[in-house]
Order: sequence, then C-alpha cells, then structure tokens
Amino acid sequence: MTNVTEPLEGAPLIAPSTVDHPLYDQIVDACRTVYDPEIPVNIFELGLIYTVEISPENEVKIIMTLTAPGCPVAGDMPGWVADAVEAVAGVKQVEVELTWNPPWGMEMMSDEARLELGFM
Repeated sequence: MTNVTEPLEGAPLIAPSTVDHPLYDQIVDACRTVYDPEIPVNIFELGLIYTVEISPENEVKIIMTLTAPGCPVAGDMPGWVADAVEAVAGVKQVEVELTWNPPWGMEMMSDEARLELGFM
C-alpha cells in the first residue's frame, strides 16, 4: 500500500515508505551496508534514504539524497544502493532516484548516527 503525503513547502511529492511490506526490513538492512566514504555511518542512519517504496510485485523505488550536492560520490552512491538492495532475495527490480529537495540536514540523522559521530 502506498499513500502520498503532503510535501514540505518547496519539496517534491514523496510517498512514505512501505513499512508494512514483508521485504521492508531486509531492504533497510541492505541500505545499512552502504556508507558515505567520508562519514563512518551508514546512509540509512545518516537519514539519506527518504523513501523505500515496494510494490506488490516486489519492485523497489528508493528516493534518497546525499549530504551535499557536491558530494564526490554523487554519481556512484545510487548504484551502490541499487546493488545492495538487488541482492535481497525476492526483490524483482530496484530504481534509485536522487533528489536534493528537501535538502539533507544533520537533524535527519538517527540518534545512533549522532552518537557515533559525537553529536550527543
């Protein structure tokens, strides 16, 4: 089931994650294996994954961002995420979309990430 939420002002319309899908936790775990090379925290805990949308046919669409538009791995990281998620048993197809809106901010990090980076 996919519902669409109201966007933040100036933000694109982003669907919420399909958290009730049986593959959701495995897909999140796969995302947790991907790290920004400059930050020793996985991209999920950094808050770079905005949406994990999973269709009834197990097709996955991930909307993500990076810490900055000038990030040196901007061209590579979506592929890393797609590769990690494609390895999950049952996933049929993966699409990773990179967005800059809303822009990433440190408030998007999980408490675990803040603790790891010494911000708590």
